[in-house]
Amino acid sequence: MANTKISALTAATTPVAGTEVLPIVQSSTTKQVSIANLTAGRAISATQITLTAGNLIVANGYGVDFSATPGTGTSELFADYEEGSWTPVQGSGLTVVGAFSSSGAYTKIGNMVYVKGLLAAATSITSGAGGEFCSGLPYSALSNSVGGVANAGYTVLTGIRAIAASLYSVNSQAATTSLAFSISYQV
Repeated sequence: MANTKISALTAATTPVAGTEVLPIVQSSTTKQVSIANLTAGRAISATQITLTAGNLIVANGYGVDFSATPGTGTSELFADYEEGSWTPVQGSGLTVVGAFSSSGAYTKIGNMVYVKGLLAAATSITSGAGGEFCSGLPYSALSNSVGGVANAGYTVLTGIRAIAASLYSVNSQAATTSLAFSISYQV
């Protein structure tokens, strides 16, 4: 195959994996370079990208840019998504009789956090109106966020405030053995 022009070679029938090594002349010296090294760090321009396995990984500080669909917002960059668990801490306005336990989960999408949790006591839990019923939110609220629902037994309480890293109930909480809640707030 010596002295054959590239244009005279037959087309490949199998896609390259990126691990193949090609001879390259650099500064009058022939070197081995993998296809992956030739394309590393280069921008990709495509009309569609399909992943058949693995994940699309975006470097820290970057995201998916939706500016192709112009809006009136200040940013069209989706740069943050996270799921996890958190442990609600007993708030100063929560009266617990018996052993206290808690658990929670959260999802952060952009600048919004969606939390849910469960507070339980062996005997009873009560909370006064405006009282801090738990702290230790996974992210501190941007400002006084109002919303959410708390479910105490069969009584549904509405009006939960996220202030800094704590949640406050707008209504008083009658004695129950568990308190389930959910709220979304901006960070």
